Amino acid sequence: MIRWISKNFRTFLWAFALAIAVWISAVTSADPDETRTLPAAVPVQIIGQSPNLVLNSKIPKEVEITLRAPRSVWNLIDADPQIVSAILDLSGLSSGEHVLDLQIQVHTRPVQIVSVSPHTITFTMEPLVTQSFSVDLSLSGEAAIGYQIGDASLEPVKVVVAGAQSQVQKVTRARVSVNLSGIRENFDQTLTVEVLDEKGQKVDGVTISPEKVRVLLPVSQQGGYRDVAVKVTIIGRVARGYRLIDLSVFPPVVTVFSANPQLVNDLPGVVETEPLDLQNAQNDINTRLSIVLPEGVTIIGEQTVLVQAGVSPIESSLTLEGEKVERIGLGNGLTAQLSPTTVDIIISGPLALLDTLTRQDVRATVDLTGLTAGTYQITLKVEILIADVIVQSILPNKIEVVITPINPPPASPTPTP
Repeated sequence: MIRWISKNFRTFLWAFALAIAVWISAVTSADPDETRTLPAAVPVQIIGQSPNLVLNSKIPKEVEITLRAPRSVWNLIDADPQIVSAILDLSGLSSGEHVLDLQIQVHTRPVQIVSVSPHTITFTMEPLVTQSFSVDLSLSGEAAIGYQIGDASLEPVKVVVAGAQSQVQKVTRARVSVNLSGIRENFDQTLTVEVLDEKGQKVDGVTISPEKVRVLLPVSQQGGYRDVAVKVTIIGRVARGYRLIDLSVFPPVVTVFSANPQLVNDLPGVVETEPLDLQNAQNDINTRLSIVLPEGVTIIGEQTVLVQAGVSPIESSLTLEGEKVERIGLGNGLTAQLSPTTVDIIISGPLALLDTLTRQDVRATVDLTGLTAGTYQITLKVEILIADVIVQSILPNKIEVVITPINPPPASPTPTP
């Protein structure tokens, strides 16, 4: 046997290689390899970073990966994209500039990594440092006239800035900003802290703890000043069939002043305008009115207020009973019988217009144009000759019409010779 194998070794080797090739061909034809780029970019995972170091460079968040794998493996990857991961391992690295290749891990086999974009990452690591800063309060704008701002307080008064050494070294101050324009009440808000460099520019890439501080500012009214509400004085009545639907004043509150604070304190908390005359008004009113004040008391700012009065017609409805139906368009040689000959019409509109409505302003018709002898159910048409009055309902809304030819006069008998 050994002698036979030795004598036919070359033939045996060729047969074995041929069998392997046939097996590989059968396998690959049933499960062919495919080269594809993953449909979704793979997020970069950073591991091994020292707690005493920080990255001071932008690391790509995602990479594109192209693989070559049998179709059956692609089915697994499509079903679970987390089979493929991209890792940037910072283990053992010190501060300074570094260049590392991403580690691509595919948790299935067989797979060939064709390309990774980007594949090499260049970055800088720096020592992590912290520094404490007192928070400055930056105020802008002015309180409303007659108001004053007290001493501010912050909670807490300091924050800790942490980050790469080069970034933290840029920070010269921490600040919160408040705009006081027109303020009349105590200010109590939690505001975000920002850190600035020596040129007043914001420094990014650092963390601030806490990120926000509470700012409290007492606001009080000075002696001799007082805020009072404005009440509109009305005389007269709107026109019949109309109503007052809205009455507003701008501003609704004004600030008054007196060199004698007692005069201001004696005010009832409301001041009245000069009279607004609504007599026979049918339209909206927009006007400016003066405010009636006791002697020695003045208004701060604009001396008049804007008053807007909304005037609207009162909507109502009316039923017109027994309105006669007219025929139009009846052809020559025909006559028509209507049933019924009158209808009830419900209309709606401004009450003032309905009060002036007459029967001559309403016309109910049936159009017989083009109709020949026969029986028809025809929809009524109602026309209202006054604008803003509309038809709500017609009872009934169809009329039976019987059209017949007009009988010709009987022929005269022919005389006998």
